[in-house]
Amino acid sequence: MTAKLAVFDCDGTLVDSQANIVRAMEDSFARFALPAPAPHSVRRIVGLSLKEAMVALLPEADDRLHEALADDYKHAFQRLRADRQLDPEPLYDGILALLDGLESEGWQLAVATGKSDRGLRIVLEHHGIFGRFVSLQTADRHPSKPHPAMLQAALGEAGVVARNAVIIGDTIFDIAMGKAADVRAIGVDWGYHEANELIEAGAIAVALDAAHLKDLLDG
Repeated sequence: MTAKLAVFDCDGTLVDSQANIVRAMEDSFARFALPAPAPHSVRRIVGLSLKEAMVALLPEADDRLHEALADDYKHAFQRLRADRQLDPEPLYDGILALLDGLESEGWQLAVATGKSDRGLRIVLEHHGIFGRFVSLQTADRHPSKPHPAMLQAALGEAGVVARNAVIIGDTIFDIAMGKAADVRAIGVDWGYHEANELIEAGAIAVALDAAHLKDLLDG
């Protein structure tokens, strides 16, 4: 059987983390006496590594502020979680059944995300799916998407060639990462960027729900 690998983005693809990301951004910006970014603006940068996200949100700021905000944001989740101000990040409908179905058909599963190792582990362990992925690639060890490093590392760990892999994500950064790594990219319609943007970025298709995604992967 040919080895196949499905690489998932996390935020906006596996779990809906928008509320917590916005809350953590508000917390960090407040600590620097900055007005909170609009939720729509935050949605646009989900998937980028933290410094790149801060550059996008505050393009006129200097590099030191970008670095300081990025560092503080890492701790914002810990502060808010300790104060019980964060909600569990729910899996999107049908994700568990999708993972079950792919595994039963011999797919290996991986994650490539702008989250930290710690943040990703917390989310996946909360939902009892941490051990289902053969490769977990995060911003702690790689350049920001759309650089192909995360995908290339996942392919290497899984022992799968690019033509037998697919990246699944909700943002143009995921799609562009796939193109950079010569990996097929499928967008999802339930995340943070619009379907037409994903197609324009190079997605071969956009799934409307988890069942539709399964059909696309079976095709």
